[in-house]
Amino acid sequence: MTRRQRDQAGLAVPVVVAGIALLATLALVVALLGRLVADQRRAAAAADLAALAAAAATQFGEEPCPAAARAAEQNGSRLTACVVDGDRVRVRAVRESASVLGRTLEVLGEAHAGPVR
Repeated sequence: MTRRQRDQAGLAVPVVVAGIALLATLALVVALLGRLVADQRRAAAAADLAALAAAAATQFGEEPCPAAARAAEQNGSRLTACVVDGDRVRVRAVRESASVLGRTLEVLGEAHAGPVR
């Protein structure tokens, strides 16, 4: 064995371990981002359904914001804003998502509904 081969002996193990750690970290970040995107889509869908429920409630002479809150809760979100302007309704729904370093992230969905003018 030459001197150069002796100097590099055992170098592959730390390089492989570091590479595997880097790939594992990258996979976790990609999984977290995927979950955030999926949860944001769910929050947007909950906001859409809440806006439609509120618009339907206004057409039947009922209170729109409680109907929107029920629809959002039934779809795993929390209604944080409900603005009624005549027969048009705008809502905002928040959904808890992934927990990172002890903090729970929240994603937001907004929607509006009402007759076309």
